[in-house]
Amino acid sequence: QVQLVESGGGLVQAGASLRLTCVVSELSFTNTVAWFRQAPGKEREFVASIGWNGWMQGATNYEDPVKGRFAVSRDNAKNTVYLQMNSLKPEDTAVYYCARARVVRGRVSDRGQYDSWGQGTQVTVSS
Repeated sequence: QVQLVESGGGLVQAGASLRLTCVVSELSFTNTVAWFRQAPGKEREFVASIGWNGWMQGATNYEDPVKGRFAVSRDNAKNTVYLQMNSLKPEDTAVYYCARARVVRGRVSDRGQYDSWGQGTQVTVSS
């Protein structure tokens, strides 16, 4: 069974940066890894992804609220995916999860595409 382990969360002030790390036990060329987040009382939502889009590896996608502030990257040699988060806002406060999909056949933002999930890491941004 594929295992994902997130790290890098913490408590920061608004405007600060954090880098989240997701180590995946098995990661192949066509897999997509995504970051989701879940704030208290809200549903888990898509944040960003990186993976195979049918003709290239390393294609990225971002949800609108994080575009221009967050960047997802991948180190295939280390089976690791990163989420660099800059200019953090209080509304970014949530538990952040990484997830892996073997091959995405629909929307990358669809939670149902992902078959393996990490345990989550807490990010808290104070105002």
